[in-house]
Amino acid sequence: MWVLCVIALAARPAAGTDIYRAELEDGTLRFTDSPTHSGYELYMTPKNIPTRRRVNYVTYPLLDSFDGQILASAGRHGVSAALVKAVILAESGMNPNAKSYAGAMGLMQLMPTTASGLGVTDPWDPVQSIDGGTRYLRRMLDTFGGDIRLALAAYNAGPGNVKKYNGVPPFRQTQDYVVKVQDLYHLFRDERPVMVPVTTAPGPQP
Repeated sequence: MWVLCVIALAARPAAGTDIYRAELEDGTLRFTDSPTHSGYELYMTPKNIPTRRRVNYVTYPLLDSFDGQILASAGRHGVSAALVKAVILAESGMNPNAKSYAGAMGLMQLMPTTASGLGVTDPWDPVQSIDGGTRYLRRMLDTFGGDIRLALAAYNAGPGNVKKYNGVPPFRQTQDYVVKVQDLYHLFRDERPVMVPVTTAPGPQP
C-alpha cells in the first residue's frame, strides 16, 4: 500500500517551528507548520530538529587565521583539526587576547596552572596556546577512552568532575558547552573543513 505524503510548510517558516501531521480520509499524510483544524497532531518539535551553527567573518574576523597552526598541532598530537578548531572557537571566539573572569587565557583559554603543567610559557602566543591546548585535549581523550563528549566536558569542567559524576557533569554551562563544541566540530569536519592557508607568491618585479 502506498501512502502519499503532502507537505504544506510556510515559504519561510520561523525558527523553532512545530510540525503537525494529519491523516486524510484517503490515507494521505499531510504535514504542516500551520494546522488549519483540530485533526492535526503534533509530529515534531524544534528539539527533534537538528541544528547546525553558522559562523562567519563578520562575527569572527579571525575565523580561519590559525588554520595552519591548528593543522600542525592536530597532526602532531593525533587530534582532529576540526575538533581543535571547534574548541578554540567556543573557548575564545578566535581571539588570542581573550581572558575569562576565572583567569583562563588565550585562544584555548588555558588556566595558569594548566599552562604551566603543559610547558606553555606564554599562553597569549597563538602557537603555544594551540599546541598546549591540543596536547591537553589529547590527554583528556586518552583519559576517557576517546569519548569526545567526556573529553570536552573534562576540558571545560575538569577531569575530576567528569569522574565524580561518571559522565558529563550536571552543570548547565558544561552541558551547553559540550553540545556547542560537538556541533561546531561537525561543521568544521563536514561542511567547512580546516584548510592549509594559501599564499600567493609575489610576481616578477618590473
